[in-house]
Amino acid sequence: MKIAVVGTGYVGLVAGAGFAESGNDVVCVDNDTAKVAKLRRGRVPIYEPGLEELVTRNKSEGRLVFTTDLAKAVRAADVCFIAVGTPQGEDGSADLRHVMTVARDIARVMNGYKVIVNKSTVPVGTAENVREVVRRETTHPFSVVSNPEFLKQGAAVDDFMKPDRVVIGAEDPRAAEIMVKLHKPFTRTGAPIMVMDCASAELAKYAANALLATKISFMNEVANVCDAFGADVDRVRQAVGSDRRIGNSFLFPGVGYGGSCFPKDVKALVRFSSDRKYDFKILKAVDTVNDLQKRVLVKKIEAHFGSALKGKTIAVWGLAFKPKTDDMREAPAVPIIEALLAKGAKVQAYDPEAMKAAKAVFGTRIGYAARNYDALTGADALAVVTEWQEFREPDFARMKKLMRTPVIFDGRNIYQKDQMQQLGFTYFSIGR
Repeated sequence: MKIAVVGTGYVGLVAGAGFAESGNDVVCVDNDTAKVAKLRRGRVPIYEPGLEELVTRNKSEGRLVFTTDLAKAVRAADVCFIAVGTPQGEDGSADLRHVMTVARDIARVMNGYKVIVNKSTVPVGTAENVREVVRRETTHPFSVVSNPEFLKQGAAVDDFMKPDRVVIGAEDPRAAEIMVKLHKPFTRTGAPIMVMDCASAELAKYAANALLATKISFMNEVANVCDAFGADVDRVRQAVGSDRRIGNSFLFPGVGYGGSCFPKDVKALVRFSSDRKYDFKILKAVDTVNDLQKRVLVKKIEAHFGSALKGKTIAVWGLAFKPKTDDMREAPAVPIIEALLAKGAKVQAYDPEAMKAAKAVFGTRIGYAARNYDALTGADALAVVTEWQEFREPDFARMKKLMRTPVIFDGRNIYQKDQMQQLGFTYFSIGR
């Protein structure tokens, strides 16, 4: 099948490479000439395990092409995916200007029937709005489809190639048939392809992310209650997760969720629900709890050092919002470090992939370590903010020698409390 993907960000690049991997001819379009030039040279602008290999292989086979020529890509395509950003507006709503611009541009250069697919995360009703935009610009037949992505950063390639489910919003049977055929190679193990109306498909993405965010905020609240009563949130989590109706996923407490999806999608769902006079009270609380949770670790640091925090050096392990990504959007590390700096502390930070992104946020206000142990040199405490695998089994004896005082604030509960105490560390965690 001939496919055009407009937008070479996280979603567009993974989708384009994934569709090419199953034998389709894919043209990825972007108006950023510098980015397109890099992609043509095989340089992937984001860190995502397995993505660079996927892009390189399909590019070398001629199935994946990068261009700034939207008209040529659209005219050659059977299916045109819109995969541009929907940034959060000041009121929490999703900004759809880029989506509508691309829809209009596709319509103006169409040369026959096209399936136009919203791959971006968009509010309920966007498919109908796109349909109206396209209808005003062309006399050619077309169908508009909603095909939300369910990709986890750090596991996006596997999520695309081996999905739990494929959701297709399509009122037109012809478009639905094309989309089912396109996704069949990825569902050979039995994952369902769910065809529904566009509004339901659009809402499904928001509902999934909002429910996962709710589980995280709920367990963070439980962890705070555990701290208040001297209970162990790990024991509570295991007991709760053993209930098959609940499951173990997303029950790990910490310093809050971040990234490009959960914070934005929770706010957007609250916002477009309010446009129809519905007050989504639970999600408002989820958002508030998450915002407060990002400050819990700083409160523990303040409680330990008191007024002596000013001038102390705090090592920070982990800057990305989660492991296996370099994404710092809404990352808990940002408000944590900002709060430490505001209190007069010095920060030495390390992350395996997000150092470049961190420098764009903090500039010269913090120190950047070349390796995780380097951040500990002369540190008065370590704050673990992102649970990268390489942080889980460090050389604790070496850490004690490097640090001025052996104090650890574990924002992800990756160490065992008893072990830390036996090793001579003053140790604080979440809900234990």
